Amino acid sequence: MSETVLLYESLRLMLIGMGIVFSFLLLLVGILRLMSWTALRLAPLPQTEPAALPAAPGSGDGVPIAVIAAAIARYRAGRRR
Repeated sequence: MSETVLLYESLRLMLIGMGIVFSFLLLLVGILRLMSWTALRLAPLPQTEPAALPAAPGSGDGVPIAVIAAAIARYRAGRRR
C-alpha cells in the first residue's frame, strides 16, 4: 500500500471514530435531559419560604467581631517574630 492510501484510510477511520464518540455524547446529553425533565415532573421541588434577612453588621453587641479582630492581631504578631 502506498502512503497516500494509508493516509486516507487513517483519516477515514479517525472521522468514523470521532463521529461515533460525538453521537454517543449527544445521546448521553439527551438521555440526561429527559431524566431531569422526568424527575421534575414526578417530584417537583418543594416551595420554600424566603429566608429572613440577616441583621445588619453593626446592630449586634459586637463581641464576635472583637474576638475575631483579637485573634487576627495575635496571629499577625506571632508571625512577625
